[in-house]
Amino acid sequence: MIGLIQRVSSAQVVIAAETVAAIQGGLLVLVGVEPDDSEARAERLLQRLLGYRVFADQAGRMNLSLADVGGGLLLVPQFTLAADTRKGMRPGFSTAAPPALGELLFNHLCRLAEERHPQVGCGRFGADMQVSLVNDGPVTFWLQV
Repeated sequence: MIGLIQRVSSAQVVIAAETVAAIQGGLLVLVGVEPDDSEARAERLLQRLLGYRVFADQAGRMNLSLADVGGGLLLVPQFTLAADTRKGMRPGFSTAAPPALGELLFNHLCRLAEERHPQVGCGRFGADMQVSLVNDGPVTFWLQV
């Protein structure tokens, strides 16, 4: 699984003019699912998201995790992260999981996150979403498990 994490001051997901999820301060994570991914990989990704140290401590060093600071976690499915962009002028999607698997694993990740972290929002798999954010830093990392 792929998680493109962005430290944000705020972020939200809007579908058909309705805000379906929003956070203040925390991580916005665009989630890509690949064909060989599993529930175990979803669990490992969540473990890394909650523990990855991208927030400043008192000395200004990135030494605190999302769990440490109690920030929000906004998960957004984005199958295009798993695209094959190595050649040509158009992405290929044979490297992305089939939609049924992608939806299953994204929803599993959301359920796990809601069980383990107090502030979680999720986008909707397959929906036309408008995602807005204020990137804090900017701080952006690509995690792949």
